[in-house]
Amino acid sequence: MWRSPVRSVLWRDDVLRGAVRAAQTLNTDTLTPVGSCSAPGKKWVRPSGFDTGLKAFNSLTKQKEPLILAREGIATWYSCGPTVYDHAHLGHACSYVRFDILQRILSRVFGITVIHAMVITDIDDKIIKRSWEENVSASVVARLYEDEFKKDMLSLKVLPPSVYLRVTENVQHIIAFIERIIQNGHAYATKEGDVYFDIQSIGDRYGKFVGAVDSHSEPGSSNKRDSRDFALWKPSKPQEPWWESPWGRGRPGWHIECSTVASSVFGSQLDIHSGGIDLAFPHHENEVAQSEAYHQCGQWGNYFLHSGHLHLKGSTEKMSKSLKNYITIKDFMQSYSADEFRMFCLLSKYRSAIDYSEGSMSEARASLGTISTFLHDAQAYMKGQLQCLPVQDANLWERLAETKCFIQAALADDFDTPRAMNALMNLVYHGNCQLQPVTKSDGTPRSPAVFGAMSSYITDVLDIFGISKLQSTADVASSSGSLEAIVDQLTRFRSDVRAFALARQQDDPSTGAPVKRGPYPDRMPLLKACDALRNDLAPMGVLIKDRGANSTWEITQRQTQRDQKDQDKSS
Repeated sequence: MWRSPVRSVLWRDDVLRGAVRAAQTLNTDTLTPVGSCSAPGKKWVRPSGFDTGLKAFNSLTKQKEPLILAREGIATWYSCGPTVYDHAHLGHACSYVRFDILQRILSRVFGITVIHAMVITDIDDKIIKRSWEENVSASVVARLYEDEFKKDMLSLKVLPPSVYLRVTENVQHIIAFIERIIQNGHAYATKEGDVYFDIQSIGDRYGKFVGAVDSHSEPGSSNKRDSRDFALWKPSKPQEPWWESPWGRGRPGWHIECSTVASSVFGSQLDIHSGGIDLAFPHHENEVAQSEAYHQCGQWGNYFLHSGHLHLKGSTEKMSKSLKNYITIKDFMQSYSADEFRMFCLLSKYRSAIDYSEGSMSEARASLGTISTFLHDAQAYMKGQLQCLPVQDANLWERLAETKCFIQAALADDFDTPRAMNALMNLVYHGNCQLQPVTKSDGTPRSPAVFGAMSSYITDVLDIFGISKLQSTADVASSSGSLEAIVDQLTRFRSDVRAFALARQQDDPSTGAPVKRGPYPDRMPLLKACDALRNDLAPMGVLIKDRGANSTWEITQRQTQRDQKDQDKSS
């Protein structure tokens, strides 16, 4: 059932206000077990609640499961944010863009309000090391790269979460969280001031992610009871930031940060948790163990969605800072657009590994170009500027209806964007087949309505995916009237000059004798000048198309710096 938009907005606002209050006032008494927390052991239990009609691949079960939410029309979603010690790279971008697309699909296609919380890890060994290298405080390093991360996400058109939470602003909550876990018998302190999670205390409940058990252990104190035990609290070293705690001065471990922050916002039950596949173990495994030990429940997070790695083509290694094989988002944006990267992500399943190369980006750019050209041609046809053979509009109406159903089904099946995009490109192909230009109309009735419907649907789907730069001439006119007027006037003037240059010779006016029909030779320089103007404007983002006696134009993406360099090399 569709939730009233007004009620959804009011409910969301209440949740956000409550989330902020909870993040500020969390103590050991605020969170109590509810919902699915009675589930025992490692076996996943299908939640009760609102069945969305979608299926999602759940890493807890390694298969697609019906997506069932605790509240009708509301999805609570937590994602691990960045550790802010360096520039974000395309591996990060791929994960964040993919999950942004999934959240947009839930919201725009299926009417589900997504309440998304993200933690910013602003204290960590890597941040401390970077601060020493730069001879500044850890907080200065963290704020610098946090701000840069947010700017990068904005440039990629990633919607911000409902709430950002920094680790350093939640340390007291983390200490309280650890104390409760100790009280519940699932953690212990050492004489050195470490606090470790006691994995043996939860028995076979550890290892919820298939294949994770015995695959990792953390270095640490020799006083650990089990090599798999991981740190909840670490004593500070000389010149490191620290906070007072019952175990001495120190700082939180990595995994406990996410458990505390997610619980501070969503309590003892979470619908969806997302992150890169490399985080499944040990990070998400340990996060689940901590949260369920705190809440004394057996199923804290119902669905874990993991995105595949991004590789440089020809490499089996993921893109990462430690391997020094990364491209920063800022550098990438010098050569490509956010829309092109989004299309690159859409052409593969979110949970699949993906190869990055100039070839794969060219494919994404070409797909956008094909769609943009169709939208422009369809508009030219609707305005009477493009003469075509008779359009089989009944076939196009049927194709459009089939495409709508197919895309809806694909997105409901684990957010299958490659299938959805294939259907959309197939619709564009059949539309293009009907827009074959002819020099002269035969007077048959035109069919502009179907192209209007197709164009509207295509732009709506792309907008859902966060691609919104494929503007029509009308869009450009509304957003930049003066530019539209200038380009329109220039195109009309060029069209008049071109028509004059292409005029055919008639009978010799002095003798009346027939002459060889063709353009006037002395007007050919005018025709060449028209072609030169068209070619000169293309790199500036103005594409002029000659359609018989008429000419049309559209604003396209301007030539990138890389395109310009390639052109300079070839010239």
